[in-house]
Amino acid sequence: MNIDRDRLKQLLAAEQHRFVSEHPRSQALYQQAHKNLLGGVPMNWMVRWAGDFPLFVQEAQGAHFTDVDNRRYLDFCLGDTGAMTGHAPAASVQAIARQAARGITYMLPTEDVLWVAAELERRFGLPYWQFALTATDANRFAIRLARQITGKHRILVYNWCYHGTVDETFVTLHPDGQVLPRKGSVGPALNPAMTTRVIEFNDIPALEAALALDDIACVLAEPVMTNIGIVHPDPGYLDALRDLTRRTGTLLILDETHTISAGPGGCTGAWNLEPDMLTIGKPIGGGMPAAVYGFSEEVAERIRQHSRAETADTGGIGGTLAGNALSIAAMRATLEHVLTQEAYDYTIPLAKRFEDGVEAVIGEFNLPWIVKRLGCRVEYWFQDTPPRSGGEAAAAVDVELDHYMHLAALNRGILMTPFHNMALIAPATTEADVDYHTDVFYESVAALLN
Repeated sequence: MNIDRDRLKQLLAAEQHRFVSEHPRSQALYQQAHKNLLGGVPMNWMVRWAGDFPLFVQEAQGAHFTDVDNRRYLDFCLGDTGAMTGHAPAASVQAIARQAARGITYMLPTEDVLWVAAELERRFGLPYWQFALTATDANRFAIRLARQITGKHRILVYNWCYHGTVDETFVTLHPDGQVLPRKGSVGPALNPAMTTRVIEFNDIPALEAALALDDIACVLAEPVMTNIGIVHPDPGYLDALRDLTRRTGTLLILDETHTISAGPGGCTGAWNLEPDMLTIGKPIGGGMPAAVYGFSEEVAERIRQHSRAETADTGGIGGTLAGNALSIAAMRATLEHVLTQEAYDYTIPLAKRFEDGVEAVIGEFNLPWIVKRLGCRVEYWFQDTPPRSGGEAAAAVDVELDHYMHLAALNRGILMTPFHNMALIAPATTEADVDYHTDVFYESVAALLN
Protein backbone atom coordinates (compact mmCIF):
# COMPACT_ATOMS: atom_id res chain seq x y z
CA MET A 1 0.00 0.00 0.00
CA ASN A 2 1.30 3.43 -0.97
CA ILE A 3 0.81 6.12 1.67
CA ASP A 4 -0.31 9.52 0.34
CA ARG A 5 2.82 11.38 1.43
CA ASP A 6 1.29 14.82 0.90
CA ARG A 7 -1.59 13.94 3.19
CA LEU A 8 0.84 12.47 5.72
CA LYS A 9 2.81 15.73 5.76
CA GLN A 10 -0.38 17.75 6.26
CA LEU A 11 -1.54 15.57 9.15
CA LEU A 12 1.90 15.68 10.76
CA ALA A 13 2.00 19.47 10.52
CA ALA A 14 -1.42 19.70 12.15
CA GLU A 15 -0.37 17.38 14.96
CA GLN A 16 2.81 19.40 15.51
CA HIS A 17 0.79 22.62 15.76
CA ARG A 18 -1.57 20.99 18.25
CA PHE A 19 1.29 19.71 20.37
CA VAL A 20 2.95 23.12 20.66
CA SER A 21 -0.30 24.91 21.44
CA GLU A 22 -1.26 22.43 24.20
CA HIS A 23 2.09 22.39 26.03
CA PRO A 24 3.15 25.98 26.74
CA ARG A 25 4.79 25.18 30.10
CA SER A 26 6.92 22.33 28.72
CA GLN A 27 7.93 24.54 25.81
CA ALA A 28 8.94 27.38 28.14
CA LEU A 29 10.98 25.06 30.36
CA TYR A 30 12.68 23.55 27.32
CA GLN A 31 13.65 26.98 26.06
CA GLN A 32 14.92 27.96 29.51
CA ALA A 33 16.88 24.69 29.80
CA HIS A 34 19.07 25.61 26.83
CA LYS A 35 20.85 28.11 29.08
CA ASN A 36 22.55 25.35 31.08
CA LEU A 37 21.72 22.00 29.47
CA LEU A 38 23.34 20.86 26.24
CA GLY A 39 20.50 20.49 23.75
CA GLY A 40 18.04 21.62 26.44
CA VAL A 41 17.92 18.17 28.04
CA PRO A 42 19.82 16.40 30.85
CA MET A 43 20.54 13.38 28.63
CA ASN A 44 20.85 13.61 24.87
CA TRP A 45 18.35 10.83 24.05
CA MET A 46 15.59 13.01 25.47
CA VAL A 47 15.46 14.96 22.21
CA ARG A 48 14.12 11.87 20.40
CA TRP A 49 10.43 12.46 21.19
CA ALA A 50 7.76 13.09 18.60
CA GLY A 51 6.97 16.67 19.65
CA ASP A 52 9.05 19.76 18.97
CA PHE A 53 10.30 19.49 22.55
CA PRO A 54 10.14 16.85 25.30
CA LEU A 55 7.37 16.86 27.85
CA PHE A 56 8.49 17.89 31.32
CA VAL A 57 7.04 15.47 33.86
CA GLN A 58 5.41 16.56 37.09
CA GLU A 59 4.64 13.16 38.62
CA ALA A 60 3.99 9.53 37.70
CA GLN A 61 2.16 6.63 39.27
CA GLY A 62 1.47 3.18 37.89
CA ALA A 63 0.88 3.28 34.15
CA HIS A 64 0.29 7.04 33.94
CA PHE A 65 2.17 10.30 34.33
CA THR A 66 1.21 13.97 34.45
CA ASP A 67 3.20 16.69 32.73
CA VAL A 68 3.79 20.27 33.88
CA ASP A 69 0.84 21.44 31.76
CA ASN A 70 -1.36 19.15 33.92
CA ARG A 71 -2.02 16.76 31.08
CA ARG A 72 -2.26 13.08 32.03
CA TYR A 73 -0.80 10.35 29.82
CA LEU A 74 -1.07 6.61 29.48
CA ASP A 75 2.54 5.47 29.43
CA PHE A 76 3.43 2.55 27.16
CA CYS A 77 7.08 3.61 27.02
CA LEU A 78 7.72 3.20 30.76
CA GLY A 79 11.18 4.71 30.64
CA ASP A 80 12.05 2.43 27.71
CA THR A 81 11.80 -0.54 30.10
CA GLY A 82 13.36 1.21 33.12
CA ALA A 83 9.88 1.59 34.62
CA MET A 84 8.52 -1.71 33.31
CA THR A 85 7.21 -2.30 36.84
CA GLY A 86 5.02 0.78 36.49
CA HIS A 87 5.97 4.09 38.05
CA ALA A 88 6.66 4.17 41.79
CA PRO A 89 5.65 0.57 42.63
CA ALA A 90 4.67 0.60 46.29
CA ALA A 91 6.90 -2.26 47.46
CA SER A 92 9.98 -0.80 45.78
CA VAL A 93 9.29 2.73 47.01
CA GLN A 94 8.84 1.52 50.58
CA ALA A 95 12.07 -0.50 50.48
CA ILE A 96 13.98 2.44 48.99
CA ALA A 97 12.70 4.78 51.69
CA ARG A 98 13.59 2.34 54.49
CA GLN A 99 17.09 1.76 53.18
CA ALA A 100 17.77 5.44 52.43
CA ALA A 101 17.10 6.24 56.07
CA ARG A 102 19.70 3.63 57.08
CA GLY A 103 22.33 4.65 54.57
CA ILE A 104 22.63 4.60 50.80
CA THR A 105 26.08 3.24 50.06
CA TYR A 106 28.88 1.72 52.18
CA MET A 107 31.09 -0.14 49.70
CA LEU A 108 30.23 -3.09 51.96
CA PRO A 109 27.56 -5.79 51.43
CA THR A 110 24.19 -6.08 53.16
CA GLU A 111 22.18 -9.23 53.84
CA ASP A 112 19.75 -8.33 51.04
CA VAL A 113 22.39 -9.19 48.46
CA LEU A 114 22.29 -12.87 49.44
CA TRP A 115 18.53 -13.02 48.80
CA VAL A 116 18.85 -11.21 45.46
CA ALA A 117 21.65 -13.47 44.20
CA ALA A 118 19.73 -16.62 45.17
CA GLU A 119 16.62 -15.30 43.44
CA LEU A 120 18.60 -14.55 40.29
CA GLU A 121 19.89 -18.12 40.29
CA ARG A 122 16.33 -19.41 40.64
CA ARG A 123 15.13 -17.33 37.72
CA PHE A 124 18.04 -17.61 35.30
CA GLY A 125 19.85 -20.79 36.37
CA LEU A 126 23.30 -19.23 36.83
CA PRO A 127 24.82 -19.71 40.30
CA TYR A 128 27.17 -16.70 40.59
CA TRP A 129 26.42 -12.96 40.30
CA GLN A 130 27.99 -9.53 40.46
CA PHE A 131 26.29 -6.15 40.61
CA ALA A 132 26.52 -2.92 38.62
CA LEU A 133 24.39 0.19 38.10
CA THR A 134 23.51 -0.11 34.41
CA ALA A 135 23.30 -2.88 31.84
CA THR A 136 25.99 -0.98 29.94
CA ASP A 137 28.40 -1.59 32.80
CA ALA A 138 27.26 -5.19 33.21
CA ASN A 139 27.92 -5.85 29.52
CA ARG A 140 31.23 -4.03 29.56
CA PHE A 141 32.41 -5.99 32.59
CA ALA A 142 31.22 -9.30 31.13
CA ILE A 143 33.11 -8.62 27.89
CA ARG A 144 36.31 -7.80 29.77
CA LEU A 145 36.04 -10.99 31.79
CA ALA A 146 35.36 -13.02 28.65
CA ARG A 147 38.49 -11.65 27.03
CA GLN A 148 40.54 -12.37 30.11
CA ILE A 149 39.56 -15.99 30.55
CA THR A 150 39.53 -16.96 26.86
CA GLY A 151 42.63 -15.06 25.77
CA LYS A 152 40.76 -13.91 22.66
CA HIS A 153 40.30 -10.24 21.82
CA ARG A 154 37.25 -9.90 19.54
CA ILE A 155 33.57 -10.05 20.32
CA LEU A 156 30.65 -10.95 18.04
CA VAL A 157 27.40 -8.98 17.95
CA TYR A 158 24.40 -8.77 15.64
CA ASN A 159 23.77 -6.04 13.10
CA TRP A 160 21.66 -3.25 14.66
CA CYS A 161 22.01 -4.72 18.13
CA TYR A 162 21.80 -2.66 21.31
CA HIS A 163 23.65 -3.38 24.54
CA GLY A 164 23.75 0.02 26.20
CA THR A 165 26.60 2.35 25.38
CA VAL A 166 29.33 -0.30 25.14
CA ASP A 167 31.85 1.02 22.59
CA GLU A 168 32.36 -2.29 20.79
CA THR A 169 28.64 -2.69 20.06
CA PHE A 170 28.04 0.61 18.26
CA VAL A 171 28.68 -0.98 14.91
CA THR A 172 26.78 -1.97 11.81
CA LEU A 173 27.39 -4.29 8.90
CA HIS A 174 27.80 -2.57 5.54
CA PRO A 175 26.25 -4.41 2.55
CA ASP A 176 29.77 -5.11 1.28
CA GLY A 177 30.61 -6.90 4.55
CA GLN A 178 32.60 -4.12 6.20
CA VAL A 179 32.19 -3.51 9.94
CA LEU A 180 31.61 0.22 10.39
CA PRO A 181 30.76 2.58 13.26
CA ARG A 182 27.01 2.90 13.61
CA LYS A 183 25.61 6.11 12.13
CA GLY A 184 25.73 8.79 14.83
CA SER A 185 28.37 7.00 16.90
CA VAL A 186 30.17 9.71 18.87
CA GLY A 187 33.95 9.63 18.94
CA PRO A 188 34.63 5.91 18.57
CA ALA A 189 37.96 5.14 20.24
CA LEU A 190 39.17 3.14 17.25
CA ASN A 191 37.95 1.35 14.16
CA PRO A 192 35.36 -1.10 15.55
CA ALA A 193 36.52 -3.74 13.07
CA MET A 194 39.56 -4.10 15.33
CA THR A 195 37.43 -5.36 18.23
CA THR A 196 34.12 -6.56 16.83
CA ARG A 197 32.73 -8.93 14.23
CA VAL A 198 29.16 -8.31 13.09
CA ILE A 199 26.72 -10.72 11.47
CA GLU A 200 22.99 -10.76 10.81
CA PHE A 201 20.66 -12.43 13.27
CA ASN A 202 19.29 -15.84 12.18
CA ASP A 203 22.17 -16.39 9.72
CA ILE A 204 23.70 -19.71 10.80
CA PRO A 205 26.31 -19.91 7.99
CA ALA A 206 27.56 -16.42 8.92
CA LEU A 207 27.75 -17.48 12.57
CA GLU A 208 29.73 -20.61 11.66
CA ALA A 209 32.13 -18.62 9.50
CA ALA A 210 32.74 -15.95 12.14
CA LEU A 211 33.36 -18.42 14.96
CA ALA A 212 35.63 -20.56 12.79
CA LEU A 213 38.21 -17.74 12.85
CA ASP A 214 38.86 -18.66 16.51
CA ASP A 215 39.49 -15.10 17.73
CA ILE A 216 36.12 -14.35 19.33
CA ALA A 217 35.97 -14.27 23.12
CA CYS A 218 32.19 -14.03 23.33
CA VAL A 219 28.95 -13.60 21.48
CA LEU A 220 26.88 -10.85 23.11
CA ALA A 221 23.24 -11.20 22.12
CA GLU A 222 19.66 -10.62 23.08
CA PRO A 223 17.75 -13.89 22.73
CA VAL A 224 15.22 -11.82 20.78
CA MET A 225 16.37 -8.61 19.13
CA THR A 226 14.46 -5.62 20.51
CA ASN A 227 16.39 -2.44 19.71
CA ILE A 228 15.51 -2.38 16.02
CA GLY A 229 12.09 -3.78 16.77
CA ILE A 230 11.12 -7.24 17.93
CA VAL A 231 12.98 -9.78 15.77
CA HIS A 232 12.43 -13.35 16.91
CA PRO A 233 14.93 -16.15 16.38
CA ASP A 234 14.08 -18.72 13.75
CA PRO A 235 13.18 -22.15 15.13
CA GLY A 236 16.43 -23.83 16.10
CA TYR A 237 18.60 -20.72 15.80
CA LEU A 238 19.32 -20.32 19.51
CA ASP A 239 20.14 -24.04 19.71
CA ALA A 240 22.64 -23.59 16.88
CA LEU A 241 24.09 -20.53 18.59
CA ARG A 242 24.60 -22.45 21.81
CA ASP A 243 26.08 -25.48 20.05
CA LEU A 244 28.49 -23.49 17.89
CA THR A 245 29.74 -21.32 20.74
CA ARG A 246 30.41 -24.42 22.85
CA ARG A 247 32.22 -26.20 20.05
CA THR A 248 34.50 -23.21 19.37
CA GLY A 249 35.23 -22.33 23.00
CA THR A 250 33.35 -19.03 22.68
CA LEU A 251 31.40 -17.68 25.65
CA LEU A 252 27.72 -16.91 25.15
CA ILE A 253 26.49 -13.78 26.95
CA LEU A 254 22.74 -13.16 26.86
CA ASP A 255 21.49 -9.63 27.55
CA GLU A 256 17.99 -9.94 29.01
CA THR A 257 17.49 -6.25 29.86
CA HIS A 258 14.58 -5.89 27.43
CA THR A 259 13.68 -9.54 26.94
CA ILE A 260 12.72 -9.84 30.62
CA SER A 261 9.32 -8.99 29.11
CA ALA A 262 9.06 -12.71 28.23
CA GLY A 263 8.60 -13.73 31.86
CA PRO A 264 10.20 -13.59 35.34
CA GLY A 265 13.36 -15.28 34.02
CA GLY A 266 13.31 -13.64 30.62
CA CYS A 267 13.79 -15.84 27.58
CA THR A 268 16.45 -17.78 29.48
CA GLY A 269 13.90 -19.01 31.99
CA ALA A 270 11.00 -19.32 29.56
CA TRP A 271 12.94 -21.31 26.94
CA ASN A 272 15.47 -23.13 29.17
CA LEU A 273 18.45 -21.41 27.58
CA GLU A 274 21.94 -22.07 28.94
CA PRO A 275 24.16 -18.98 28.60
CA ASP A 276 27.66 -18.86 30.02
CA MET A 277 26.97 -15.35 31.27
CA LEU A 278 23.85 -13.21 31.55
CA THR A 279 23.34 -9.48 31.95
CA ILE A 280 20.27 -7.46 32.91
CA GLY A 281 19.69 -3.91 34.06
CA LYS A 282 16.93 -1.27 34.21
CA PRO A 283 13.68 -2.99 35.25
CA ILE A 284 14.99 -5.12 38.11
CA GLY A 285 15.40 -2.08 40.38
CA GLY A 286 11.88 -0.72 39.95
CA GLY A 287 13.36 2.40 38.35
CA MET A 288 16.46 2.68 40.54
CA PRO A 289 19.84 2.36 38.76
CA ALA A 290 20.58 -1.34 39.08
CA ALA A 291 22.10 -4.14 37.02
CA VAL A 292 23.63 -7.58 37.43
CA TYR A 293 25.82 -10.00 35.51
CA GLY A 294 25.88 -13.71 36.23
CA PHE A 295 28.12 -16.68 35.48
CA SER A 296 27.96 -20.42 35.12
CA GLU A 297 29.97 -22.57 37.54
CA GLU A 298 32.64 -23.18 34.88
CA VAL A 299 33.01 -19.49 34.00
CA ALA A 300 33.14 -18.51 37.68
CA GLU A 301 35.96 -20.97 38.29
CA ARG A 302 37.93 -19.62 35.33
CA ILE A 303 37.46 -16.07 36.63
CA ARG A 304 38.68 -17.13 40.07
CA GLN A 305 41.87 -18.51 38.52
CA HIS A 306 42.65 -15.06 37.12
CA SER A 307 41.59 -13.05 40.19
CA ARG A 308 43.88 -11.40 42.72
CA ALA A 309 42.55 -9.54 45.78
CA GLU A 310 45.39 -7.00 45.70
CA THR A 311 44.37 -5.79 42.22
CA ALA A 312 40.59 -6.07 42.62
CA ASP A 313 40.15 -2.29 42.45
CA THR A 314 42.31 -1.67 39.38
CA GLY A 315 41.06 -4.20 36.84
CA GLY A 316 38.32 -2.12 35.23
CA ILE A 317 35.54 -4.20 36.80
CA GLY A 318 33.13 -2.78 39.36
CA GLY A 319 32.91 0.71 40.87
CA THR A 320 32.47 2.32 44.26
CA LEU A 321 28.68 2.62 43.88
CA ALA A 322 28.14 -0.82 42.32
CA GLY A 323 26.18 -3.11 44.64
CA ASN A 324 25.23 -0.20 46.89
CA ALA A 325 22.73 -0.86 49.65
CA LEU A 326 19.97 1.28 48.13
CA SER A 327 20.07 -0.43 44.72
CA ILE A 328 20.15 -3.86 46.33
CA ALA A 329 17.14 -3.04 48.52
CA ALA A 330 15.26 -1.85 45.43
CA MET A 331 16.18 -5.02 43.54
CA ARG A 332 15.02 -7.26 46.34
CA ALA A 333 11.67 -5.54 46.69
CA THR A 334 11.11 -5.44 42.93
CA LEU A 335 11.98 -9.09 42.35
CA GLU A 336 10.10 -10.29 45.42
CA HIS A 337 6.92 -8.25 45.09
CA VAL A 338 6.62 -6.58 41.67
CA LEU A 339 8.20 -8.53 38.76
CA THR A 340 6.53 -11.73 39.87
CA GLN A 341 4.91 -14.60 38.01
CA GLU A 342 1.53 -13.19 39.03
CA ALA A 343 2.41 -9.87 37.41
CA TYR A 344 3.28 -11.58 34.12
CA ASP A 345 0.11 -13.67 34.29
CA TYR A 346 -1.70 -10.33 34.16
CA THR A 347 0.45 -8.28 31.78
CA ILE A 348 1.07 -10.87 29.04
CA PRO A 349 -2.66 -11.39 28.30
CA LEU A 350 -3.05 -7.60 28.21
CA ALA A 351 -0.24 -7.40 25.65
CA LYS A 352 -2.09 -10.04 23.62
CA ARG A 353 -5.20 -7.85 23.86
CA PHE A 354 -3.13 -4.91 22.58
CA GLU A 355 -1.84 -7.09 19.73
CA ASP A 356 -5.33 -8.28 18.82
CA GLY A 357 -6.70 -4.73 18.85
CA VAL A 358 -4.06 -3.39 16.49
CA GLU A 359 -4.37 -6.42 14.20
CA ALA A 360 -8.13 -5.85 14.00
CA VAL A 361 -7.57 -2.29 12.81
CA ILE A 362 -4.95 -3.42 10.31
CA GLY A 363 -7.38 -6.04 9.03
CA GLU A 364 -10.29 -3.61 8.75
CA PHE A 365 -8.26 -1.24 6.58
CA ASN A 366 -6.57 -4.12 4.73
CA LEU A 367 -3.13 -2.75 5.51
CA PRO A 368 0.11 -4.65 4.74
CA TRP A 369 1.27 -4.18 8.35
CA ILE A 370 2.05 -6.71 11.07
CA VAL A 371 2.29 -6.91 14.86
CA LYS A 372 5.02 -8.68 16.85
CA ARG A 373 5.00 -9.50 20.56
CA LEU A 374 7.38 -10.81 23.20
CA GLY A 375 5.54 -11.47 26.45
CA CYS A 376 4.29 -8.10 27.70
CA ARG A 377 6.13 -6.15 24.97
CA VAL A 378 4.30 -5.59 21.67
CA GLU A 379 4.99 -3.62 18.50
CA TYR A 380 3.51 -2.91 15.07
CA TRP A 381 5.45 -2.73 11.80
CA PHE A 382 4.66 -0.91 8.55
CA GLN A 383 5.41 -3.95 6.38
CA ASP A 384 3.75 -7.26 5.61
CA THR A 385 6.48 -9.75 6.60
CA PRO A 386 8.37 -10.11 9.88
CA PRO A 387 12.03 -9.05 9.62
CA ARG A 388 14.46 -11.89 10.35
CA SER A 389 17.49 -9.70 11.00
CA GLY A 390 18.54 -6.27 12.13
CA GLY A 391 19.38 -5.29 8.58
CA GLU A 392 15.91 -6.19 7.33
CA ALA A 393 14.32 -4.39 10.30
CA ALA A 394 16.33 -1.22 9.74
CA ALA A 395 15.38 -1.19 6.06
CA ALA A 396 11.69 -1.32 7.03
CA VAL A 397 11.72 1.85 9.15
CA ASP A 398 9.45 4.63 7.87
CA VAL A 399 10.62 7.69 9.81
CA GLU A 400 7.85 10.04 8.69
CA LEU A 401 5.04 7.56 9.33
CA ASP A 402 6.56 6.66 12.70
CA HIS A 403 6.65 10.35 13.60
CA TYR A 404 3.00 10.86 12.71
CA MET A 405 1.73 7.80 14.58
CA HIS A 406 3.73 8.68 17.70
CA LEU A 407 2.69 12.32 17.74
CA ALA A 408 -0.96 11.54 17.04
CA ALA A 409 -0.92 9.16 20.01
CA LEU A 410 0.87 11.67 22.22
CA ASN A 411 -1.65 14.41 21.41
CA ARG A 412 -4.38 12.02 22.52
CA GLY A 413 -2.69 11.14 25.79
CA ILE A 414 -0.59 8.06 24.92
CA LEU A 415 3.20 7.85 25.13
CA MET A 416 4.82 5.16 22.99
CA THR A 417 8.50 4.19 23.07
CA PRO A 418 10.17 6.93 20.98
CA PHE A 419 12.60 4.68 19.11
CA HIS A 420 9.98 2.14 17.96
CA ASN A 421 6.24 1.59 17.55
CA MET A 422 6.49 -0.41 20.74
CA ALA A 423 4.36 -0.67 23.87
CA LEU A 424 5.24 -2.20 27.20
CA ILE A 425 2.45 -3.32 29.52
CA ALA A 426 2.87 -2.60 33.23
CA PRO A 427 1.09 -4.36 36.12
CA ALA A 428 -0.94 -1.16 36.56
CA THR A 429 -2.14 -1.06 32.93
CA THR A 430 -5.84 -1.91 32.48
CA GLU A 431 -8.00 -3.38 29.74
CA ALA A 432 -9.54 0.08 29.33
CA ASP A 433 -6.07 1.53 28.75
CA VAL A 434 -5.33 -1.03 26.05
CA ASP A 435 -8.71 -0.50 24.38
CA TYR A 436 -8.17 3.26 24.41
CA HIS A 437 -4.95 2.74 22.47
CA THR A 438 -6.85 0.63 19.93
CA ASP A 439 -9.34 3.48 19.47
CA VAL A 440 -6.57 6.05 19.02
CA PHE A 441 -4.72 3.78 16.61
CA TYR A 442 -7.93 3.41 14.58
CA GLU A 443 -8.48 7.17 14.55
CA SER A 444 -4.91 7.88 13.43
CA VAL A 445 -5.02 5.31 10.63
CA ALA A 446 -8.46 6.45 9.46
CA ALA A 447 -7.28 10.06 9.25
CA LEU A 448 -4.36 8.95 7.13
CA LEU A 449 -6.40 6.85 4.70
CA ASN A 450 -9.74 8.65 4.40
